[in-house]
Amino acid sequence: MIEIDGSQGEGGGQVLRSALTLSLLTGLPFHIVNIRARRSKPGLAAQHLKSIDAAAAISKAEVQGAQLGSRELCFKPGGLRSGRYKFEIGTAGATTLILQTILLPLSRASSASTVIISGGTHVPASPCYHYIELNWLPCLRQMGIDATLNLEQAGFYPQGGGRIQAIIRPSPRIRSLNLTQRGKLLDLRGISAIANLPRSIAERQRRQALLRLQELAALGNKIEPKIKIVELLSPVKGTILLLMAEFETGRACYFSLGELGKPAEKVADEAVTRLAEFLESEGAIDQYLADQLLLPMSLADGASALRTSRITSHLLTNAEIIQLFLPVKIAIEGEMGASGFVRVSPQSSTWINPVEK
Repeated sequence: MIEIDGSQGEGGGQVLRSALTLSLLTGLPFHIVNIRARRSKPGLAAQHLKSIDAAAAISKAEVQGAQLGSRELCFKPGGLRSGRYKFEIGTAGATTLILQTILLPLSRASSASTVIISGGTHVPASPCYHYIELNWLPCLRQMGIDATLNLEQAGFYPQGGGRIQAIIRPSPRIRSLNLTQRGKLLDLRGISAIANLPRSIAERQRRQALLRLQELAALGNKIEPKIKIVELLSPVKGTILLLMAEFETGRACYFSLGELGKPAEKVADEAVTRLAEFLESEGAIDQYLADQLLLPMSLADGASALRTSRITSHLLTNAEIIQLFLPVKIAIEGEMGASGFVRVSPQSSTWINPVEK
């Protein structure tokens, strides 16, 4: 039984989700206390409970302490099972975070799985669906993970009501990754999307983003940004402006969400400002992607390395949790809040396919 203090590092839900994923991959049980101790409302919320439910469902796990508000949990996984799964959060909790919890484990099953998750698809403080589709998943595919995603309908905070579908196929190996150099900018594209709101809002977001992007000297004059206006199917209202920058070897994605009383121009400004901060750094990938790639890199069949635009507490905490479960050395070079190198050296292969029972 691996013992985990949930208050360590950033002290949020990522500690729990990473532990669930690693437990499913290794077969090691864990006991966690002080769950989300550093949050304003500590303990398990609805989306964390659904991550636990999802992890338990695909592995016939034994679980103790999975109640709303609980700060302690015991999780003992069984054998992974492919299949067709449906998970409903019941709130605007992030569907993408549940998907990230179970995608790698289901990639080790002996046959394909279909997963449908209902809840929030575009909510604050979480990777939105389009970030996952355009930024995270392409890197996983580069490493050998075979999965496809579909947005059936968008769900914005605070109502939720969105739904995503993932088809996850068996992946016999994970290849190492080297993302230490950004290279030249090859493409800059984005979406200005609205749901159940006037198209003029999406047009204002797009117009402001393009104006701001023209001011960024780091983009040079050879790249013409392209931002597509999209009307999303959704039971609720919402807006998003997302920018995706692809370089010769690096990539970065940033977005901003609309909310009641927030001008369309401010939505665009926030996304462009975040991209501008990345361009001023020496990172090859954005800080969120660095955190999200750390676990698959730890399962690869060779050493990996990346240069992040910013070292975050999320990254450092994730490294600590991963090294509790896996025989891997993770070296993070740099100061908190600044660009830095991440080097991941698996000591032995734990990616054995299939593991279904």
